[in-house]
Amino acid sequence: MSLLRLQIYPQGPRSHSRVISWLARALLLPIGLVCAYCFAAVVGAAIPSGPAKTAEMAPSHQVRLVAGPIHYDFLLPLDAATRAQFQFLEASGLPVDHPNAHWLVIGWGARGFYTTTDYQELTAATLLNAAIGDRSVLRAEVLGPLNTLPDLRSFNFDEAEYAAFLAAIADSFDRPEDGPVQGLNLPGFTPGDRFYTAKGRFHLLRTCNTWVSRMIRASGRRFGLWTPLPYSVSLSHWLFAGPG
Repeated sequence: MSLLRLQIYPQGPRSHSRVISWLARALLLPIGLVCAYCFAAVVGAAIPSGPAKTAEMAPSHQVRLVAGPIHYDFLLPLDAATRAQFQFLEASGLPVDHPNAHWLVIGWGARGFYTTTDYQELTAATLLNAAIGDRSVLRAEVLGPLNTLPDLRSFNFDEAEYAAFLAAIADSFDRPEDGPVQGLNLPGFTPGDRFYTAKGRFHLLRTCNTWVSRMIRASGRRFGLWTPLPYSVSLSHWLFAGPG
């Protein structure tokens, strides 16, 4: 189990603009198309989707967002509700029931792109598959106690919202009809993480960051309609989630 580890990406922090520019060059995309996509990502993030809450119930669960170069993961507290919902991952070797397990990191993405541990090793074919359509995976990792938590964007859910939120994430796993869920035979970013087959296909209109917003809206909370890029999630959080 990883302890005191929140830097979960292999290349260290990169600015979103640098990564987007690099992807555009690798795919030989016209700069105008890239600019239009980025502008649409702002507009989509600002369009509200989901019911507006008329009354705030007492929050009982706090979920945080962990930012990577072009990607957000959820940081979930491994409380009783989270342990119960993700008990099925124990069979794959992910120790959600370990007494020293305090946090669960989980995210969704394109199989070819997300599972590449060194961005310098990405090929044009992998990037093209991610752009036009690739199978999806989920990445999960259990963390131990954290002495301090950095200032991360967060969401405060009440009991009903949190239950719906967890159920939506759990339903993102492509679980076999018979037998336990098993991790994919792929190297992870850390010694303790696992990749799993997920539902749905990844493409430019349905990215790892739109999955984040879908999970938030599944809780019954309002969030941006389309959030394909990290700054889309950040903008929607600022507009609809309020102070965390």
